[in-house]
Amino acid sequence: MNILLIEDNRDLALNLFDYFEAKGHVLDLAGDGVSGLHFAASNQYDVIVLDVMLPGIDGLSLCRRLRETGKHTPVLMLTARDSLDDKIAGLEAGADDYVVKPFALREVDARLRALVRRAQTREGSGLLCVGDLSFDPVTLKVARGDRTIELPPIPLKILELLMRHSPRVLPRAEVERSIWGDSPPDSDALRAHLHILRNAIDRQSGSPLIKTLRGIGYQLSDE
Repeated sequence: MNILLIEDNRDLALNLFDYFEAKGHVLDLAGDGVSGLHFAASNQYDVIVLDVMLPGIDGLSLCRRLRETGKHTPVLMLTARDSLDDKIAGLEAGADDYVVKPFALREVDARLRALVRRAQTREGSGLLCVGDLSFDPVTLKVARGDRTIELPPIPLKILELLMRHSPRVLPRAEVERSIWGDSPPDSDALRAHLHILRNAIDRQSGSPLIKTLRGIGYQLSDE
C-alpha cells in the first residue's frame, strides 16, 4: 500500500511508520494539517491515516476539504474521542472509518487493508457491495443475497449514492442536492423515497442496512 500518514504525535507516528514500512508498504509522513493537505492534494495514495487533532488544519476540516475537491482516497481517522457524536462528526466530514486511541497496530492494519480492498473493488469492477447487498451501476441490477430487487429511479439513485459513500453518514441536504440539484422538492419527498428504498432493501432481512440518524442524515452500513 502507498500510505499517507498525517499525525503530529512523533512517537505514535514513528510507531506506525516503522510497523507499516516493515511490512513493505510505502509511506509519506506529515506532522501537521497544512503539510498533510499538500501531500494529499499533490499525490496519489491508496489510503490516508488522519489524526483528528492537528496543528494548522484539524483533521475534520482537512478531510472535508479533500472531499470538496473531489479526492476520494479512503481515509482512516484516528481519534482520542470515543463518543458517538465525535465518531459521527468524523464520518460526516468524509472519513471512511475510524479507530479510537489507544489502538492495536494490527487493528489499524486490518482496517486499512479493508478500505483499500473496498476502493479497488469499486474502481475495478464497478460493482458496489455493502454486506450482502450489491448494485451494478452499469446494468442497474440490485440484489440482496440471492434476492433481486426492483427499484424506481429516485430510490435507485439514493441507493447508489449511499453505497458509494458507505459507511459515511450523508447529511440530508447533501442527499437532496445530489439527487435534485439546487431545486429539491418538498420536505417529505426524500422521506417517501427512503421509505420505498428501506422497504425494498431491509424488509425481508433480519439485519437492516439503511440507518437514519435523526437530525443528522442517512447511512448505509453493515456494521
